[in-house]
Amino acid sequence: MLSEKFYTWKDFHCAYEVHAVNHSHPPLLLIHPIGVGLSRHFWRRFCDAWLKTSQPNPIYNPDLLGCGASSQPRCAYYPEDWAQQLHYFIQEVVKIPVIVVCQGALLPVALTLTNIAPDLIKSLVLAGPPTWPLISMAQKSLTQRIAWNLFDSPFGTYFYRYASRRQFLQSFSVNKLFAQAVDVDDEWLDTLQEGAKNPESRHAVFSFLSGFWRQDYSPMIAKIEQPTFVVLGEQASSISRDVEIETPKQRLESYVQGFTNCQGVIIPGRNVLPYESTQDFVTILSGILQ
Repeated sequence: MLSEKFYTWKDFHCAYEVHAVNHSHPPLLLIHPIGVGLSRHFWRRFCDAWLKTSQPNPIYNPDLLGCGASSQPRCAYYPEDWAQQLHYFIQEVVKIPVIVVCQGALLPVALTLTNIAPDLIKSLVLAGPPTWPLISMAQKSLTQRIAWNLFDSPFGTYFYRYASRRQFLQSFSVNKLFAQAVDVDDEWLDTLQEGAKNPESRHAVFSFLSGFWRQDYSPMIAKIEQPTFVVLGEQASSISRDVEIETPKQRLESYVQGFTNCQGVIIPGRNVLPYESTQDFVTILSGILQ
């Protein structure tokens, strides 16, 4: 296992890993999802498979603030916060433009990062992005604040303990994330439980559940000129009850039409493709970069 490295951003300690440093090719910057126990370790299988392909692109795999081994202050996290953290990370640690590989509903972080630092982003790869309405329709800020205040209370503490139980994590993963129940294995569950041991990690999770990422990003998306590639699962679904059911093909068409320069593909799997369909995802990404 690689040793953790750290840098300081706004007096916070932030963790990351780097694989196969070779700046003759653009590095991959991985953005992990937010959820109970999730951190940069979400990408472990992908990193292992990527290195076996002998691809020349190095990998930078950071923990977002509030997650993993990074500092976990008690505050409401917005996509702008994580985007600013990654902006600093690219400038001060990576030091050259990157290819952003973003998982799921952390898409607003990738969009905001590209908006504030377009010269540092060469292209974007979006793994299992959310339904188009979730990122093109703003949610009321009052609703978000009410949800946050509820979570940032003794209720939230008890809820996080409940949601960190192995039985809950397994049930949620089977019902909402994976295409095949058998793929919700001990490695996945052990990683989540280990990541959830620090109760301070709940603040990032509650920020996500409060919907601070729910804004209308369509104007920002329309301005992005970088090549963008969307990878969706054949059984892609949404964890939100606020949107109409759509097929993966319909979701892909929405993204292709919304971005200026976008292509995409549908592969086996559901919502966590770099983990459940690792080899397929690596093969697709290798082809994109070539």
